[in-house]
Amino acid sequence: MLSEVLDVVDQIPPGVFIDATLGGGSHSEQILDRRIDIEIVAIDRDHLALEATCSKLERFSQRVRFFHNPFSQIEKILNEENISSISGFLFDLGVSSPQLDNAERGFSYRFDGPLDMRMDSTQEETASHLLNNLDRAELKAIIESNSDERFAARIATSIVENRPIGNTLEFAELIKNAIPAAARRRGGHPAKRTFQAIRMEVNKERNELIQGLTASIARLKPHGCGIVISYHSGEDRIVKELFRNVVTGGCECPSKLPCVCGAVRKGQLPHSGLTASKEEIKENRRAKSARLRVLESL
Repeated sequence: MLSEVLDVVDQIPPGVFIDATLGGGSHSEQILDRRIDIEIVAIDRDHLALEATCSKLERFSQRVRFFHNPFSQIEKILNEENISSISGFLFDLGVSSPQLDNAERGFSYRFDGPLDMRMDSTQEETASHLLNNLDRAELKAIIESNSDERFAARIATSIVENRPIGNTLEFAELIKNAIPAAARRRGGHPAKRTFQAIRMEVNKERNELIQGLTASIARLKPHGCGIVISYHSGEDRIVKELFRNVVTGGCECPSKLPCVCGAVRKGQLPHSGLTASKEEIKENRRAKSARLRVLESL
């Protein structure tokens, strides 16, 4: 959804823009090309992606700063860099294609690889540690909360009964066998949701998103815009709730009645829930589940 992102960035005031998920640098490169009055704080917790993209953006070295940090460190980064306000931010959530396609990273159920799933390979906890040590109730809760998998209980039981689990293909087959045959025939690969749930737990993605998005919203200058692209309903619910709180000022009055609690509206939603075009989905199947939301600060 690059064109939709750029359409929003074209309208923001000059200043600092946070690319919280630098990845391959496509968004940052286009923004720096189009807006000479924008500086970018480029963040990624994957040091491999960061190293590869630093050279790609070398020609913009005077207008981009790189940071190997998770979302939860955004406030710390801004404080240390003496950045009091920002013109905008972008969070392009989930796992990237290069991460999925590298079997050694352990993100994909399609390849034989270690049960890793760490966005930041310098952290200690891996998917293998979770799967081979947590009890059934903990595993069930993780799978349910991070993926809405309706067979979470059966999958959690199968994980515990078949430990130790050695690699991604073994884990994918275990999940497949735990799901009733009739349910396997629809909704894509039967391991998709569980792999997502375990990955999110390994990387603490929900808490990271809440902390990073809250800190970024708090620094938006008037008419600055925050952009988030999410790929599943759990992430999207977090984004909607945080954006809604800004728009309503935290008002809890009944929606059909005048506000009497004194809440002050602090934002608006110029784009809410945009989806990818058919053309983009043809080029990138991952875009099918993408949903873009924009918050404009008042």
